[in-house]
Amino acid sequence: METTLHTRRRFLRTSALGAAAAWTLPVFLEKTFFALDAMAADAPTQAITGKDATILVVLQMAGGNDGLNMVVPYADDIYYRSRPKLALPADKILKLDSYAGLNGKLTGLKSLFDEGHLAVVQGVGYPNPNRSHFRSTEIWQTASDAERNESQGWLGKYFDSCCAGADPTVGVAIGEQMPQAFVAKTPTGVTFSKPEQFRWQPSEKMAGAMSEEEAFFRQLNGIDDQAAAPADGGSINTIAGRNRADQSAFDFLQRTALDAQLSSDKILAIARKYKSTVPYPPGPLAASLSMIARMIAGGLPTRVYYASQGGFDTHAGQLNAHDRLMSGFNDALSAFVADLKQQGNFDRVVLMTFSEFGRRVAENANGGTDHGAAAPMFVLGGRVRPGLFGKHPSLSDLDHGDLKFNTDFRGVYGTILEKWLKAPSEMVLGRKFAGLPLIG
Repeated sequence: METTLHTRRRFLRTSALGAAAAWTLPVFLEKTFFALDAMAADAPTQAITGKDATILVVLQMAGGNDGLNMVVPYADDIYYRSRPKLALPADKILKLDSYAGLNGKLTGLKSLFDEGHLAVVQGVGYPNPNRSHFRSTEIWQTASDAERNESQGWLGKYFDSCCAGADPTVGVAIGEQMPQAFVAKTPTGVTFSKPEQFRWQPSEKMAGAMSEEEAFFRQLNGIDDQAAAPADGGSINTIAGRNRADQSAFDFLQRTALDAQLSSDKILAIARKYKSTVPYPPGPLAASLSMIARMIAGGLPTRVYYASQGGFDTHAGQLNAHDRLMSGFNDALSAFVADLKQQGNFDRVVLMTFSEFGRRVAENANGGTDHGAAAPMFVLGGRVRPGLFGKHPSLSDLDHGDLKFNTDFRGVYGTILEKWLKAPSEMVLGRKFAGLPLIG
């Protein structure tokens, strides 16, 4: 038993930390790697990894997604009276039951629902909702009460309490900065998006020119030197939430070293282990999910991946913008699911969506909707129990024009922690929340 644990511990450390010996690293990073390696060696327990266990993918729909036009109460006359311009025709809705259905653009999600792999959680929110993008995002990412400010993220608390001894790449976020959900007492996880982050280590064969690695990342992520188009939905693209500003110098070195583990050479090697034949659509969300799929197939020991889709702050001209967002969302997720199925990894992955709030029931004078409260979440995967969970909020009993929540989002978090990641939710969330039968 001791030999097995020692061998496993050594494997976990050398899989990422030990690879540093093969890199040309700045001296201060090399020293930090040795420090991290020693910390991992002394850890009394070694967590299971994404190579051989379940994986969670968190997808943030940043800006406040209009849940009423995603999961549509097509049988409710109040919906049509409240939205004379924005209401979606009942005959275009992909019906889930006699009251609600999916936006007509979500054909792939409807197929997943019919196949038994999609759970739709209705009316999700929290008490005393906040309608500020940044504050509400902070609440969702820290799993705090609305009246309480916390710096550590709910996934960061999971890393701290349940992942001692795990490979430092236990969490990977794709984006410009680390989401607050990842903020932990012990900095864990890595964040990356653009090949520019890896230029400190160019290929010697292509000195002075675009490296092979950078060219690969540009191709993979659809970066072609043209300016990125603005988000469809307005000013909000992605919201990371606040990060800790009081990290020590060692924390900084540790974070830098962890990021360095995903150097261009290492990611390139991982990504090239698997080449999907599934075509992904264009767009940043599809690029993020494609990279996540490659990392899963390549055996990166990651338990939690995090990606974002922006543009949901639809105060004006919502109809066409939201349709485009739903199309991109559907097509990217459909490709991702097909990719996971092709790999044989679909049963090991659960993907959960969230947005910081929904939109108001009534449309505004600009053909859009303003900040609201409760909204639906999607949970999908090979072992997810399908169906509608929670009750669709009443359109006649509103809170100052907003939908009232009936499912606390921390109940969804708790269910995934306990049933999927096999972690004690009370330790992570601070207390028990009523769970849902989402995981088979």
